[in-house]
Amino acid sequence: MKVSELVKKYNLKVFAGHEGLEKEIKGCYVSDLLSDVMGNAAENEVWITLQTHQNVMAIASLVDLAAVVLVKGLEPDKDTLAHSQEEGIPLLGTGLTTFQMAGKLYTDRDWGNDTNQGKTIKTG
Repeated sequence: MKVSELVKKYNLKVFAGHEGLEKEIKGCYVSDLLSDVMGNAAENEVWITLQTHQNVMAIASLVDLAAVVLVKGLEPDKDTLAHSQEEGIPLLGTGLTTFQMAGKLYTDRDWGNDTNQGKTIKTG
């Protein structure tokens, strides 16, 4: 599944990073601890978090994540928006809780193949 398809399927708001909407998603990581994401998230995963500060985008860039989803209707900081644009990593938002968003992704797992091998949701 591409990030753009995720946006459409779950009616996510695109705050910034529109250039990265065609990235292919390989999985999902759920954590609010930056060091945990840095050490355990994998390239091309979507990160679900409630953190809104610019360090989120620094970690997303370091790990080469496909996108970041902010939950609970949270809005990103101004610096976070700028960093998302600079890196071309989509910064998305939803009114859902972390549990609800992760649950939807886990249930659907529509990430490009029928067996979903290697397509996981991991939590920190």
